[in-house]
Parts: sequence; C-alpha cells; structure tokens
Amino acid sequence: MKPFWRSFWASSLASIVIGLFLFFIAMIIIVAISSSLFEEKPYVIKDKSVLHIKFDKLIAEKSFADFNPNGEKFLSESFGIREIKLGLLAAQKDNKIKGVLLNVDNLNTGYASLEEIRNSIIDFKENSKKFVYAYSEIYDQKAYYLSTVADKLYLNPAGMIDFRGLSAEIMFLKGAIDKLNIDLEIIRGPNNDYKSAIEPFTKDQMSPESKEQTKKYLKDIWSNMLSNIYKSRGISKDSLTIFADSLYIRNAKDAESHYLVDKLIYEDEMIAMLKQQTKTAKDEELSLVSFHKYCKNKSKEHPSFKESSKKDGNLAIVYAVGPIESGKSTNTSMGSETVAKAIREAREDDDIKAIVLRVNSPGGSVLASDVIWREVSKTTDPSCENRKPFVVSMGDYAASGGYYISCPADYIFAEKSTLTGSIGVFGVIPNFGPMLEDKLGITFDRVETNLHSRSLLSLNNELSPEEKQIVQEEINEVYYSFLKKVASGRDGLNEEEVDEIARGRVWSGKDALNNNLIDQIGGIDAAIEYAAQSAKIKENNIKVQYFPLEKRLPILEFLENMEQLNDDGNNTNSTSKLFSKFEIIYNHLKNIESINGYQARLPFDIIIE
Repeated sequence: MKPFWRSFWASSLASIVIGLFLFFIAMIIIVAISSSLFEEKPYVIKDKSVLHIKFDKLIAEKSFADFNPNGEKFLSESFGIREIKLGLLAAQKDNKIKGVLLNVDNLNTGYASLEEIRNSIIDFKENSKKFVYAYSEIYDQKAYYLSTVADKLYLNPAGMIDFRGLSAEIMFLKGAIDKLNIDLEIIRGPNNDYKSAIEPFTKDQMSPESKEQTKKYLKDIWSNMLSNIYKSRGISKDSLTIFADSLYIRNAKDAESHYLVDKLIYEDEMIAMLKQQTKTAKDEELSLVSFHKYCKNKSKEHPSFKESSKKDGNLAIVYAVGPIESGKSTNTSMGSETVAKAIREAREDDDIKAIVLRVNSPGGSVLASDVIWREVSKTTDPSCENRKPFVVSMGDYAASGGYYISCPADYIFAEKSTLTGSIGVFGVIPNFGPMLEDKLGITFDRVETNLHSRSLLSLNNELSPEEKQIVQEEINEVYYSFLKKVASGRDGLNEEEVDEIARGRVWSGKDALNNNLIDQIGGIDAAIEYAAQSAKIKENNIKVQYFPLEKRLPILEFLENMEQLNDDGNNTNSTSKLFSKFEIIYNHLKNIESINGYQARLPFDIIIE
C-alpha cells in the first residue's frame, strides 16, 4: 500500500502546485489585459451631448471601488462628492455639453452631502446658462429635493412623488437583550442626559430628551428643504407643509395640479424634447453622456486635481470618514493611525500651505479620537514650527468623536443639515454569563491572585459596586477632558458654557452656528477658499493634494473599467432597496461588536426618510 499512498500524496501535491501556478498566471493575464485594453486613452464625447446624471451609486466623500462578491456586480463603488463637484465645473465650460438631464429616483447619501451637490448644480446653471431638466418615474423626497433645481421638472404619467415630511427611525434592542438574558452595564458621563446612544440597549422607545433633540434637528433639515424648494419652484412653505400633512400628492396628476412638477410625460417624449433642445435631428440618436464616466475623466483635468502626485499640491484635504477606530482606515471607517499620519505628513510637507480636514463621522472610540485630536492640536498650536491654517469642513455628520477631532481647528464649516455636537461619553460593558448558562449550560470559574485580577471588561461577569464606581469615575474624567478640549479650541466658550450646550446633545449645523460650535455655514468649497485665503494662496493657484495617499490594486482598476462598460444601466430596483434595509440592520448589529473601550459616538444609528 505504501507505493499507492506515496503516489497519491505526490500527485495531490503536484495538483495543488499546478493549480496555484495557473492561478497566478491567470492573474498576470488579467492585469496585462487591463493594462492593454483600459490604458489611458483620450476621452471623447460627441457634439450636442447631454450630461445624464443618475446617481445610482453610493455617494460618499471620495470615490472608491472594492470587491463585492455577494452583490449583483463585481464591485461596490462610490461616487465622490469632490469628484462630482469638479465634474460639474468641467461641464460648465465644455462646449460639447449642452445641458443636464437629472434622472434620479433614489439617492444613497445624507442631507448635508445632498445640499452640497444641489448647490453645485445651481452653480452650474447660473454660470453656464445651460439647461437642466429633471425626469423620473418615481421621486423619493431626496430625489425630488435635488430635482427641484431643474429648469423643468417632469414626471411619468403613472409615476408618483413621495412628499410627506421627514421621520427618523431608531432600532431598539432591549427586547432581544432581555430574551437572550444578557446583562448590559451602561455608564455615561455626568449631565449626559441627551447622550442617548445607550437607549437602544436599555429602552424600547425614545426618551423625552432623545425625542426633543431628534425632532429639533429634523425640523431644521425640513425647514431648510422647504425654503430651498420655495426658491426653486415658487411654492410657499405653508402650501408645501399642507401637502405633506394632508398627503395631497397621491399620484402624478396631484403632483402636476399642485405644481410640484411642470408636466407629465413619457420617456420617449423626454428624449424628443432633449433632441429639440440640443438641435439633434429626429432620426439621430441623442447623445446621453454618463455623468459617472464624465466625472471620472474630466475631474482629473481640473487644475486642483493632484491626487496622484505629492509634488505640486499646496493645499491638503485630509479625509476623516466613518466610525472612528484604532488602527488603519478602510473605505468605510476612520482609523486613527491612518488619519493621524496623514495630518502629520501634511503638516510637515513644506509645499503644503494650508490643511482642510473633511470630517464625516458619527464618532467612535475616545482613545482613537484622542490620537487624531493630538495631531490636529499640534498643527494649530501657535508654537508649532510648521504652523499653517487648519480648517474643518463637516459633512453629513461630525458628531461626538467627529466633533472631538474638529474642535482644535482654526475655523469650522458645516452645512445647515450637518449633525454635529453630541459632546458626551459612554461605556457599554456586556455580561454574557447569564445567557451562556441559561441557553447553553456554560459556566465559568476562576482563581485570582489579587482582588481585581479579572478584567473589568470581562464579558461573562457582573461588575462589583466598587468596579462600577471606578468605571464611572474614568468616564467622568474623559467627559471633563472633552469639555476642556472644546473650550480650549472654541474662542468665546468656557467649560461651563460648553457643558450647557453639550450634555450629549446633537445639533443641526444651523443651531451649532448659534451655539458657537462652528464658525460658518458652507461646504467643502467654502472651506478650501477660506483656507487658501488664510494661507495667501491665490484663487487661480490652488492645487489640492488629497490625503491619505492610496495605491489602487490593478485588478480593482480592471474590474471598475469592466463595470463602466455598462455604466448607463439602472441597477436600482425594489429588491436591492429592500436588501439595503436589511443591510442597515445587519451593520447596526455588527457595530455593537466594534464597541471597545469608552465611546464618543453619535447617540444612535439614525435612518432619516
């Protein structure tokens, strides 16, 4: 039998080696194909083209592509806000682009980001004098709000507009925790009555404080939307409020009769109108240019686009995006190691004259936040050898830990719809011991050399009264340190005044301005302009350098280009939207695992619809 087994194992090993060899050969071939087929070629568009804006991908702070093996497509892609803005700037002066068709029905972005994009389209209209039309079969509230900037707004005769006001939905886990027999020790900072991050674990509904703050910032966002719709469509805020309260807009005819749209038409009629507008012959095909492709190519032609080179940049944009965690950043999380290093590199780069920190984060680990705060505070310290203007631009969120890292800045911008503040701290210490014993019959015992040898953060033991007191004192210390950092960074606020507006409360950008938590309402362009002026960089000489620098895998480039071959396809459907709802719940549960140590985090995961 020995010869048989010797032969068997030898042939098996040979098969594995050959398989690995063929795999690597295949990868080399793919990379070679991607290099030859998708090498840089001149991007050409036809005369009399219309820019087709669909926004059917995730809109994030910066563009990225990552593997998505479980999805409908190879890649999970995002559409960067800065890329969108530069693309629209390029289209203003592009003689081949005659106008824009907004064709959106469902937008995957926050309201502050939506505001920036909307303002960029308004800027496109005013500066280019080109037409902007909007058409869709169904408008959700975000899509309708964006589309109201159009010169003409059209709806399919069988379509509808969702217009009913905003609501915020919060998922509570207390019932599940009770059923599983899990003990959770929740400890929060003093006077943190608005720090309701712990409520999903301890309650089955919102506290009065939580409802108060949520209703306030929702009203601020909604009021801003109504004001801007009035400016664009001429429909009074009172009328819009009546439409929402009474659910008058039940079908397409209702939308037309109440002037929410200009006309009910079918897609072929829309195409005919665009042909007439661009003077395209009836027997010719209308040239609709994918906005995603256009931005990917044309944004790189903008003078300020220097992402691939460190040599020519004189103004740094450092991205601080996602929940704050220790370690390195990913496409969806902010790693303290990565962001701190990026700030340090920008500070020590003599060619960089000013820094803009773009923050879009609900917060996270206090420890990780403090690591980033240290680099920001060093940069803004008057005694810093490399002192240079440091400006923060807040996106959809800059709350709790997101505000923690922002407060030392020289100047802070936020949109009216930005959620910020939430200056507070909490800790969650779960005890799975009762659940494991009750459900699985698993128990624990230990021997200790000292009174508190076991970890205070053990997941299968209840804290003693003395241990609870120790943790409470530590959280109090972190909270008071947070207050000191904010008071130190914000001129005109002392610790008592910060404590009064802190308490873990979330503020809209509008209220944050009134409370001196930010300095000015505005988006990232306003922040860049202010930073450049502070550094005495002339407007026509601003050269943006993006940090942290990233190297993209050739295989990702290949797959992304493959996806773009069918870029005009509409990949949004009811199934994917339903899946995204379950994905939100899954990610909420997954995030509980990542809560490690003391947290400065947005009070809860909010779904605003």
